[in-house]
Amino acid sequence: MQTEQLIKMANQIGDFYESYPDENQVKQDIAGHLNKFWALQMRQQLAQHVKNTNGEGLHLKVAAAIASNHLEIQ
Repeated sequence: MQTEQLIKMANQIGDFYESYPDENQVKQDIAGHLNKFWALQMRQQLAQHVKNTNGEGLHLKVAAAIASNHLEIQ
């Protein structure tokens, strides 16, 4: 899948959690959603994007969730 499409889908998840006040819980919830519903290859591709571009184009909460190492990529 193209990275741009993954970013779009991930940003929709980030938008959902935008109003949640507990940042640590949001990171866990976003990563939990990605771990549960996204294929490993999709998670790896998104994590690589964050590593290579510092999360360019990603919702800040999604980038933070990935950077916090809650995302399962192995």
